[in-house]
Amino acid sequence: QVQLVESGGGLVQPGGSLKLSCTSSGSISNFYTMGWYRQAPGKQRELVATITNRGSTNYADSVKGRFTISRDSAKKTIYLEMNSLKPEDTAVYSCNAGSETFGYWGQGTQVTVSS
Repeated sequence: QVQLVESGGGLVQPGGSLKLSCTSSGSISNFYTMGWYRQAPGKQRELVATITNRGSTNYADSVKGRFTISRDSAKKTIYLEMNSLKPEDTAVYSCNAGSETFGYWGQGTQVTVSS
């Protein structure tokens, strides 16, 4: 059983930046894909970004050019660097390992973008 723990969320003003971390209790090299998803109140969960164990990345159109996903296998951690944050980025951000349907999930971290 793999446990994922997110950190780095918080309150930030529009235009600001945050960096989220997701640390695994086990090796992340075992997972072909890891990613970040988010869910805003009253909305469905949506994909934010994914990264493969070869470093290939994929982003939602709404975050392209503003967010960057990365991974450090030695630290068993993936990151989500978020810049130029907008109020519509407000959501609970969750880390996933494996797949959205059958993979492992963290508990989520709240990101609030507000002045």
